[in-house]
Amino acid sequence: MDRDAIEEMFQALGPVTIKRMFGGKGIYHQGRILALEVYDEILLKADAVSAPDFAAAGCRQWFYDGKSGKPVKMPYWSIPDEAFDDPDLMALWVRRAYEAALRAK
Repeated sequence: MDRDAIEEMFQALGPVTIKRMFGGKGIYHQGRILALEVYDEILLKADAVSAPDFAAAGCRQWFYDGKSGKPVKMPYWSIPDEAFDDPDLMALWVRRAYEAALRAK
């Protein structure tokens, strides 16, 4: 996903900073990471407060295979498909991600 598409996706928050990381991109707002781009997919940050909302919307939690072969779950979730066609709904999800970023230590 190119910079313009990412900035448009997060426009409800205001300006975002995009940095290369892990072969993907980290997406930041006001110095807080709130999303990743991994394998051409945007994943939003969630926490114990917001993860149930992501799960209820049918989103997938990102994980990778750890050294022991067991999956390591990360605090990033896919975006509901319907949000891609509805800017107001996308704004709701990116705000949830930013709120989770603010709650993170």
